[in-house]
Amino acid sequence: MSKQVVTPRIRGYIATNAHPDGCAANVQSLWAHARTTSTGGKLDNVLVIGSSTGYGLATTLCTNFSSGGKALGVCLERPSTEERTGSAGWYNVVEATRIAQEEYRTLRTINGDCFSDEVKAATVAELKKNFGKLNFVAYSIAAPRRRDPETGITYSSVLKPIGSTYRGKTIDFRNDEVIDTEIDPADEGEIRDTVKVMGGEDWERWIKLLIEEDLLDNQCYTVAYTYIGPEVTYPIYRAGTIGRAKEHLEMTGARLNPLMQAAVDGGAYVSANKATITQASAAIPAVPLYLSVLRKVLKEKNLEETVIAQIARMVHDHFQNGKPWPTPSADGLIHLDDWEMRPDVQEIVKERFAQITTETLNTVGDYAGYKQEFEQLFGFGVPGVDYSLPTEIHRTNKDIIDMTGGGN
Repeated sequence: MSKQVVTPRIRGYIATNAHPDGCAANVQSLWAHARTTSTGGKLDNVLVIGSSTGYGLATTLCTNFSSGGKALGVCLERPSTEERTGSAGWYNVVEATRIAQEEYRTLRTINGDCFSDEVKAATVAELKKNFGKLNFVAYSIAAPRRRDPETGITYSSVLKPIGSTYRGKTIDFRNDEVIDTEIDPADEGEIRDTVKVMGGEDWERWIKLLIEEDLLDNQCYTVAYTYIGPEVTYPIYRAGTIGRAKEHLEMTGARLNPLMQAAVDGGAYVSANKATITQASAAIPAVPLYLSVLRKVLKEKNLEETVIAQIARMVHDHFQNGKPWPTPSADGLIHLDDWEMRPDVQEIVKERFAQITTETLNTVGDYAGYKQEFEQLFGFGVPGVDYSLPTEIHRTNKDIIDMTGGGN
């Protein structure tokens, strides 16, 4: 056993540790919300690829605690060692699993590289042993690199514009100053590599494997998550390398849809979700500033929606039992970003974003709230947690299958 007083080690948008009790409190709050949010239907058997944070964690909790089904998660998180805490995602999974056991629910997790054939094979074995045929598969992966199991080549994603240099405002987290930044455009190799990591290739491999192994039930649906965003972030996001990868993900969904229809009378869909605070989004120039303005505007208009409430809305409106087919928009996407992208919201956001400076961070935006929520992702600054007390950093659960070979 190893108890420590855990203090935050956050440098800019990089967090190198996490607080176990704070992460547990976060999950308990999400769980309580999921319990009171009716999805309007029951998803009996769910696989969530990327289940430990963000929309993936919300999907796991929403389907397991709100819909009452069984869930198997796949993620890649860092268990604790003698020298350091586990990652926030690791503690999230441990706590979610603990709650599920307390309520006699089935929630198991495979911790390993979802891109690898070994993890895919372990997932198939686990499904056949403890789950059976799935009626919902969610794909929620954001990764810096991917090793292609067919070629052995490792690809790394980059965050760059395409075609011309990006010039815009961003935040220097070290001193909370608004600064100008420039990023040179990506070359063709960097674009290709980013699509290889963040596009739909791995999602397609998962779905084809599950079909081959006869692990999809009749009218099974699969959904992946994407983001489009507004004009102010378009040059660095949607028109950049990450946007190119998201376009590939969306085209993959269109290609998988008829395959799912033919195989199990089901379908494949892509959900365009609202911008949310994550470690990945914090690294994108302009996005933290945009999010600090957006959250203020949405609150003023009573349109702010938590991640788990958004996923519950998706399940209720598009995937509940009794609905013969999900109902995407004319562009083929399910739009959960509809409140964010409302013209009246974006008009105010654009106007205030143009006014943002170091001095106006907390007048035209809610930068203090943004920073607080960012730190809470890692279990720090969570109400009700006494950070002066030592806490056990070595936490695990028998329903987590750790394939990383790490940990204490």
